[in-house]
Amino acid sequence: MSKTLAFEEPIVKLREKIAELEEFTSSNDVDLTAEITNLKTRLSNLETEIYTNMEPWDRVQVARHPQRPTTKEYIEELFEDFFELHGDRCFGDDAAIVAGIGSFESKPVTIIGHQRGKDTKENVKRNFGMPHPEGYRKALRLMKQAEKFGRPIICFIDTKGAYPGKAAEERGQSEAIARNLVEMAGLKVPVVSIVIGEGGSGGALALGVANHVHMLEHSTYSVISPEGAASILWKDSSLSKQAAEAMKITAQHLKQMEIIDEIIPEVLGGAHRDAKAQAENMRNVLRNSLEVLGKMDENEIIENRYKKFRNIGVFTE
Repeated sequence: MSKTLAFEEPIVKLREKIAELEEFTSSNDVDLTAEITNLKTRLSNLETEIYTNMEPWDRVQVARHPQRPTTKEYIEELFEDFFELHGDRCFGDDAAIVAGIGSFESKPVTIIGHQRGKDTKENVKRNFGMPHPEGYRKALRLMKQAEKFGRPIICFIDTKGAYPGKAAEERGQSEAIARNLVEMAGLKVPVVSIVIGEGGSGGALALGVANHVHMLEHSTYSVISPEGAASILWKDSSLSKQAAEAMKITAQHLKQMEIIDEIIPEVLGGAHRDAKAQAENMRNVLRNSLEVLGKMDENEIIENRYKKFRNIGVFTE
């Protein structure tokens, strides 16, 4: 059963009313077709109004929806012959990062992404999508392999941030993230990253140094969570709604500031409503990115990525 978000309550109540009338009609000799049709029209208009005018905090809630499609679900829909690879060849394997080789419309690609769970058991296994350093080292191993064999790299970003625990620090969390940033900047193959849920801090950026960075319509991308920012700025995490507005963390804000390249529309109500349809929305953007980047040679790819990140930022005097 899908979780109901606060801003969706008027929609839920109207759906319940429609279901009630439909049940009454089917069990009684009463024709309420006209009333039901009117309510469905109102529902359609209400959904369009609410989902196209969401506040930043509403989008944060959609990005965190427990049924939001994960990296593995998009891999199943977008790629053929996916073969997962494991381990960083230093310490072990990290289930919070999924990485492997597959085909995108008959072209070989390397796919890497954060992986969270859909329930408590899977979230524990995946560490709630928060990678340890071995996860980032696994990702880098696959990136260097892709570079060796000339395969484009596609990354899916969906994490609250890198795991901040003692074990992760002992194994070099900061170094692992920093090395990914440096190595990704110089990769000689195209890199396309898509933020599919939450893009939090360096844990997200470790897969985000790409030629093209895209975001799903209701995803977020920032250096810290709204709750964390509110705690630091105002010593009150309950002000997270105001923080979300001030931080400019939505796809719409980031596109306006030219930090991302393209916003990928979501199905009405959010990607969790129809993962298959959402994947098709993503397919066109991926195809276009790979087509554009595929026309560049190695030096042009590196220069393109360098200029992208050098040009980020708005300066006033």
